Amino acid sequence: MFERIRRWLGLATPPTSVPDEQWARVEAWLPFLDYLDPDDRPRLRQMALEFLASKQFHGANGLELDDDILLCIALQACLPVLNIGLQAYRDWVGVIVYPGDFVIPRREYDEAGVLHEYEDEVLGEAWEGGPVLLSWFGSEGQPTGINVVIHEFAHKLDMENGGVDGLPRLRSDMSRRAWAAAFGQAFEDFCNEVDSGAETDIDPYGAEHPGEFFAVVSEVFFEAPHVLQQRFPQVYAQLALFYGVDPAQREALLRGRGWHQPSAC
Repeated sequence: MFERIRRWLGLATPPTSVPDEQWARVEAWLPFLDYLDPDDRPRLRQMALEFLASKQFHGANGLELDDDILLCIALQACLPVLNIGLQAYRDWVGVIVYPGDFVIPRREYDEAGVLHEYEDEVLGEAWEGGPVLLSWFGSEGQPTGINVVIHEFAHKLDMENGGVDGLPRLRSDMSRRAWAAAFGQAFEDFCNEVDSGAETDIDPYGAEHPGEFFAVVSEVFFEAPHVLQQRFPQVYAQLALFYGVDPAQREALLRGRGWHQPSAC
């Protein structure tokens, strides 16, 4: 009966056990997971299952969420908190997945007090105290150089201590001053770079706001760590402390062995 109710509500039933071949198939869509230490892979898989058991997944606009989609999202969602812990995601339960980008109605007042209503086409959104909204493209149409899942879950980490301002709850051994210095200068430099019309390997959307900059560079940190390390080494160092991993080191090791990143799904 409960399963029928879940289907009627559009809620996906997460897998409780996953065969090795399925893990391998899903992880092949996420080649940047190879930047983890091999000993971290089993921990990430277990955390992904715990995450799926603790959240409610809903496929919107007719999207049916199969186990591969659920696992793919969960692995990416858990990657930022692998060494932080799932308690960082404890205050909300919902994940809503759309087939491609989607529209959110907006109502905003300008400085003169005039109300503006419009429809905003987005790839994802994280609501403070509420659900995470994600787009799913599958093997076709995936936006290049953008990781929606890591981006929105970085926002969730940013919200842990209130609001989206680019300053998440830091580890006890980290310095707020060092974080602010690294991110403040990098954000200013990046905004100047984007405003000048220069080509950048980092999504220019990061210039919209310090909170967006944190989410965007978190994407790059996990997916193309050498890019971030070369462009903003102090930001990379702060994120390595915050996330508790050093993916650029592993990436350099793999490339030294002649490894080439395959195309993601």
